[in-house]
Order: sequence, then C-alpha cells, then structure tokens
Amino acid sequence: MKAMILAAGRGERMRPLTDATPKPLIKVGGKMLIEYHLENLARAGVTDVVVNHAWLGEQLPAALGDGVRYGLDIVYSDEGSTALETAGGIIKALPLLCDDGDEPFLVVNGDIWTDYDFRQLPKLSNLIHLVLVDNPTHHPEGDFVLDENGIAQNIDVDQTNQNVPLTFSGIGVYSPEIFTKLKVGAQPFPRPLAPLIRQAITEQKVTGEHYQGQWWDIGTPARLQELDRLLQD
Repeated sequence: MKAMILAAGRGERMRPLTDATPKPLIKVGGKMLIEYHLENLARAGVTDVVVNHAWLGEQLPAALGDGVRYGLDIVYSDEGSTALETAGGIIKALPLLCDDGDEPFLVVNGDIWTDYDFRQLPKLSNLIHLVLVDNPTHHPEGDFVLDENGIAQNIDVDQTNQNVPLTFSGIGVYSPEIFTKLKVGAQPFPRPLAPLIRQAITEQKVTGEHYQGQWWDIGTPARLQELDRLLQD
C-alpha cells in the first residue's frame, strides 16, 4: 500500500510559527512532526510515500529529501501557491498513488501526532476505511458514529441515539474509485474530502474503527507545547 501525507495547509491557527515553516516541519519532542509519520509508515512496511505541499512547499523536499534515510521512497505533489484542500490534493496526486491501478492507499494528515500502528489497518473491504478517535475538547460534537458492525454513519441520520459520536482522526484508507470517477478539468481545483466521505456513508460503503490510543491534532501553539512536554518526559 502506498501512503500520502497531507502537508499543503497554511496552518493559520499556528501562526506565527507557520509564517516561516510549514506546519508538518515544526519540531515537537525533538523531531519534525512529519517524521513521526514517516517512521511509523516505514515500520509498517510502507515504502512509497507521496507528500503534497503548497505554502512554503520547497522546504519539504529540502528537509526530507528522497526519503532514503527513513527507508522510504518519497515523491512530492506540488500544488503551487494555493492548496487544493484534501480531495483536490488527492486527485492531483492520483498518478503518483495509483500507477494506473486500483490498489487502495493510505492518507494521513500531516498535522496530527499519534501512536496508531499502521500495521493494524484492515484490508479495505469497501470504498473507505476511517480511523475514528474520542472527541477532543476543541471538537466535542464529533464527526461520525459507528454502528455495531463497524459501518460508519453520519451523525444526522443516527436515529437511535445509542451510538457515541466520534472524531475523524485524519487517518483513512481509500479506494481510488472515489476519485477517478469524479469529473475534473485539466487543472485540479480546491475540493474538500468530507462531502465525498458523507456521500459514501449514505451508500453504506464506509467502514471504521475506534482507536483509543494517543492522538493529537496539532492545531494551535498551545497544543504543540503540551505535546512537546509529553514527549520530552
């Protein structure tokens, strides 16, 4: 399985730290945030990684190189000066992820930290598999729920009120079918991923799992400092 690390965001809430450095290159616990993903992917046996970039994008290949020191082959998807959002970025990177095949690929947000073991991801049995986590304090409403069979459901259609809302971790496995069937022009355009996930959920084509280990969304300098203290202990 190939993997894509999303690293093109501006990181507005992390300013002024991100005025000079892309968020995935900010250090925490003595390492760049993105390095934790690269090391975890290598441990899981992933060898091919795509990293997209936009804001200060030239810094990513300069910092990470071709990936050989991580035991990986890293290639880059340059989105120019304006990020294409998640789905738009994946669509642009499809030629690097799929090699004209239909193998699923892993996508992980570059601005999270987690001890999730990518080796535990199940074989994709549907269009999408999502890793969900307990709701953090800054996102108490959650994103999706899981039914008793591990099938993801949109919160607004859960009529039982028995399923606890969970937050999307930013880790997912996707069939390229989701993106190749979209009609796109010659030039990719900004496109969010959430509507595509929600549509696939309505078609009962999304599985999920509830991960209860360590997971951090590094969305503010305060959260970065808190995680840094944890990793330094």
